[in-house]
Amino acid sequence: MSPASAPRRPTAAALAARALRSVAGGRLLPPPLRIRFWDGSELPAADPSAPTAVVRDCTALAHLLHAPNQVGLARAWLEGSLELDGELEQVLPLRERYRDLRLTPLDRARLALAAAALGGGRAVRRPPIPAIEARSRGRLHSLARDRSAISHHYEISNRFYELMLGPTMVYSCAYFDDPSASLEEAQTRKLETICRKLRLRAGERFLDIGCGWGSLVIHAARHYGVRATGITLSSAQADLARERIAAAGLEGRAEVRVCDYRELRDGPYDKIASVGMYEHVGRAKLGEYVRSVHALLRPGGLFLNHGIARLRNDPGTRETFINRYIFPDGELHPVTAVMGELERGDFELRDLESLREHYVLTLRRWLANLDAHAETALAEVGAQRLRAWRLYLIGSAHAFASADISVFQVLSARYGGPHQLPLTRRELLEAPTVETPHAPAVATPRASVPTAASAGARA
Repeated sequence: MSPASAPRRPTAAALAARALRSVAGGRLLPPPLRIRFWDGSELPAADPSAPTAVVRDCTALAHLLHAPNQVGLARAWLEGSLELDGELEQVLPLRERYRDLRLTPLDRARLALAAAALGGGRAVRRPPIPAIEARSRGRLHSLARDRSAISHHYEISNRFYELMLGPTMVYSCAYFDDPSASLEEAQTRKLETICRKLRLRAGERFLDIGCGWGSLVIHAARHYGVRATGITLSSAQADLARERIAAAGLEGRAEVRVCDYRELRDGPYDKIASVGMYEHVGRAKLGEYVRSVHALLRPGGLFLNHGIARLRNDPGTRETFINRYIFPDGELHPVTAVMGELERGDFELRDLESLREHYVLTLRRWLANLDAHAETALAEVGAQRLRAWRLYLIGSAHAFASADISVFQVLSARYGGPHQLPLTRRELLEAPTVETPHAPAVATPRASVPTAASAGARA
């Protein structure tokens, strides 16, 4: 047979279409975006204007074969065998189409045969996992494993977080009074709002569980005259927080320790905040978390829990990009889970506020900061981690915007003493008369919230 008369080998796109047609009842065709393979052939999208996924080599198929979910897609994306000709913003909403998709063992066997036909052994052998993927070991939410999980996320580079978060160094949802407000203004407003809800007073003992780089501790000590203690599991965070406390002249009035909330024994505190931390606790440990707070708080003391919660009823899965690459062992629950534990744990619920739309604005600001400092960020953390963080920020913004998840501030009071909360919610958010060691008591106007400039460059 002459070369001219030899049968032509099917294109990668043709082989892929044949395989996808045979699995999941054909739901994978047509794909929600155009797919271009390494031989130049393409699978057309359902929408002709959709962006294009570029499968650069068969390693991407191997990743998807061994983890046919978010994890496989993330691995291929992070190591570069899967690229995108278009914007991530356009692609992430398309995942809704496959939210309930489940592949049977027969489906996976058919896909393995198709991958072998497409790329040979490289398409079916397990490829190396990206180096930045978390490898959790030990009992879930044990002290040692929690420390490892926190280290994975928070100890990559303080400089990287400075680039992303800006001068306030606050890594939780900001509080915007206007969508055009700067991130610094909104984050300072959030710190101030927490202090007001807790009715902080000069001389009180204040505890911040999961204090990050110390921003709330610094704000509370500086503006409210409290004796502030922050705890974190990250040594890198604690080192920078202590530097910031010293630079603010607050040594002796504010401190940060490397400590788990389960290890703290020096209560009672008058007021306690936990901001963006309880997501690391785990559903099975929420009761222990509340009991620990109760033991550390005086009767009548106030506790503010600020955290992300699921809005959909499905429990989700651990096989997610976020769990493997961003927040190992993180768990989201309905806000009613922590509220129920608070009620069972001898707390009276006093106030609930949703900040869902505020987190969309916050994430957009963080992404803009990261993009503005992309070269410096790349030098700090490397290409894989930078790609992971951009995907995390964009995906999280979409999840908040589409009401998959939200963020709530829950204010509660421990039974056994007067809570000293005002009659109305309007009064709750008013600026109290604050007496600090450096100034006589003054009444701050109700609408006044310190700006980033007045609060100090890094508070």
